[in-house]
This record gives sequence, structure tokens and C-alpha cells, in this order.
Amino acid sequence: MTKTLSFKLATITLLTVLLLIPLLMISGLIAERQALRDSVIQDIAASSSFAQRLSGPLLVVPYRKYERRWIEKDGQRLQETSTVTGQLYFLPDTFDAAIEADTELRARSIYQARLFHARSRVAGRFKLPERWGIEKDFDDYRFDTPYLVVGISDIRGIENAPQLNLGDRHLPFEPGTGLDWLGGGVHARLPMLAAGKAGEFSYGFDLALQGTGQLHVVPVGRSSSVDIRANWPHPSFIGNYLPSRREIDGQGFKAHWQTSFFATNLEDAVRQCVSQVQCAGFDERAFGVSFVDPVDQYLKSERAIKYALLFIALTFAGFFLFEVLKGFSVHPVQYALVGVALAFFYLLLLSLSEHLGFDLAYGVSASACVLLIGFYLSHVLGSLWRGVGFAAGLAVLYALLYGLLGAEDYALLMGSLLCFGLLGLFMVLTRRLDWARVGREA
Repeated sequence: MTKTLSFKLATITLLTVLLLIPLLMISGLIAERQALRDSVIQDIAASSSFAQRLSGPLLVVPYRKYERRWIEKDGQRLQETSTVTGQLYFLPDTFDAAIEADTELRARSIYQARLFHARSRVAGRFKLPERWGIEKDFDDYRFDTPYLVVGISDIRGIENAPQLNLGDRHLPFEPGTGLDWLGGGVHARLPMLAAGKAGEFSYGFDLALQGTGQLHVVPVGRSSSVDIRANWPHPSFIGNYLPSRREIDGQGFKAHWQTSFFATNLEDAVRQCVSQVQCAGFDERAFGVSFVDPVDQYLKSERAIKYALLFIALTFAGFFLFEVLKGFSVHPVQYALVGVALAFFYLLLLSLSEHLGFDLAYGVSASACVLLIGFYLSHVLGSLWRGVGFAAGLAVLYALLYGLLGAEDYALLMGSLLCFGLLGLFMVLTRRLDWARVGREA
């Protein structure tokens, strides 16, 4: 039965649009499985510890200030005294942290979360001003015992009993910071600090932390130096400050950060936390590392399905080109069956990647689809070699798609060149074709 060219093109276009339905369903399934994976990771973190943020140390000096004012009462001028309580905050002059981290996988069902165990050595020096920096009415102040606080975002991850070292003194840390804006952490009382005397003292402590996914450090020192070393070869450096030096190889990474008060302006951030109870500025000054898994099968599956419509269009274009060049008719049902087989590739890729990993799942899924379509087309087109030729072309397309998925920075360039090259091939093959004759009924 003969058909006009316009009717054939309309039929192919309609089939292409209809195939968007299963592709959209598979895309929704990818998002659903990814959300389920993320929820499982959160459940694992909730039962162990979440991402960790190390903020501190800070020196806190509680005070009571007696304020006097004169009032008129019953015709007499009397002096009234009120008490104002508050806290003074001092950031360290130097802050040096050396962190070594090891990662491990925790699994629940088919999903995994990456945890880390960080062993930290934190040291530095405080310089204290005369009279705690109070310029007037110093005699109206009464000071309570100063204490050193270290903010830890999830205290469940503390794996040791940290002690504060002040010279030859060893003071135990106690739970809590006593500061709402800083959150959880530990503190150590410093009764030996004389109120109002200028001076300096060195500090140091060892801290072992467990966390999930990310490790952040707030550079609280006037001069801060942080070194992080880990056995994870795929780090993602995060925060407002990138490392000044870094080394990454197959065994892990080393990174070094160096900041100053001029870059962080952390004193203003602390004042905003105290006065406005808004610590976004303080938290934003953190930096660190994310122990990300570069082989995210859901992200790659999502990127792959974006090319599904292009795959179907190119395959149908190959069929159509074969029809007009060889005078062979391909039924719309055969178009539809091949299109459904192409759509099933993405479902196979998603389901297999959860068990085999993305690379192996891609190879198995692509091979299965190429073999199935090649076998089917060898009978549809009446020739084994024609079926093999179409299967080989499809295999090349899958190989190019795999290259696009791996080349994140050059995906657009490679995709543009691929489409332009295929368009050029189509135009070269049909350069002598009389489309007016093809469009007439035989």
C-alpha cells in the first residue's frame, strides 16, 4: 500500500511524540529512586551523625555590669542601680588545624552512605587586651569564670574525650557551649585567667569526629591555617574559600587553606550573631570538603535520558533514509517497536546501575538493546547485513552518548558537533534525491 511522503512524515512525528510518554515515566522513576536514595542516606546520618562543622575555639567572658542612674521620686532625687548581664567574645590570634580523615561506606538495602572519621589537632594562641578591651567604667563590671567553647554541629559524632591543653595544664571539656547562636559543642572553664590583665596563652586539643558527607571548618583565627588529608580520591572543595594548595591522586588528597581577619572579617560576624541572633554570616565563612561519590548513577541516568528523543529521532531518520534510498517500506508498527526498545534502554540502565554500577550497567543495557534491535531489523529489512549495519550504527551512537555523559565540561560542544555531523551525513546521502518524485504515489 503506497503512502505519500507527507503522510509518512506525519506518522513518524506522531510516533516520536507518543514515545515521550514512556520516556517521561522513566524520568519520573529516576527522580523517585534518587529521592529514595537521598532519604536512606539521611536515615543513616540520623542514626550516626550528619555533616560536621567545627567552629572555634572562642573565649567567652561572662559579665555583670552595674548601671546607675538618677531618678525623681516623691520630690527627691534618688540613685537607682540596675544589673545588665552579657558576655565578651575573643577570637584566637592564631588558629592551626591539622585533620586526617578516613572514609567508610554504610549500606542499607541497595543504598550506601559515605561516612568519615576525622582526627583533628587544633592549636593556636590567644592575645588578651588590657581590661578585656573595656575602655570606660571598668570598675562597674563583675566577671564570672571565663571559658573556652568549641562549636560542633553534631555532637553525636565526637569519638574521644577531648582535653584542653594550656601549657602544662590539662583541662577536661564539658558538654555544651551555653551559646544559642553557636549551637552544640563543648566548653572548658578557665579559672586561671586573671580578670582584666593583658597577656597571651597557647591552647591545643585533639578531637576525633565522625560525620556523613561533608566536613566544614570555620577559620576563627586572626591568622588561620588548616590542613586536611584524607584517603578519598574524589574530593569536592566547598565553602567561601578554596584551598591555596591541593594534591589529589589515586590514594587520596591533601589540601591547605590560609586565611586572615582581613579576608574573613569574622569579628563583625560574631557581633551580628550576638546582637541579632542571625549567624548566617558566621556560618558562611566556613570552608571544607565534601566526600562526594563521582559515580552517581541517578545523575548520569538523568543526563542520559535527556538525549533519548535525539536517539529516537536519529533512528527513525535512518529508517526513513533507508526507505527513500532503497525503495523499501517500513511499517509504522515496526517504527514503534524499535522506538519502545530504545526507551527500554533507559529503564534497564536505571535498574541495573543500582546493582552493577553505572559503567557496567550501561554496557549491558546498550549491548542488549543493540542485539535486540539488530536481530529484529535483520528480519524486517530482509537482510542480515542490513540489520547488522543498523545495529553497528546504533552501537556507535551509544558509544558517543557514553562519551557525552563523561565529558561534563565539553558535553555541549560534543553534542553540537555530533548533531551537525549527522545532519551533514544526511544531506550528503540525499543530495541527488528527487524529493518531488519520492512524495508522489507509486
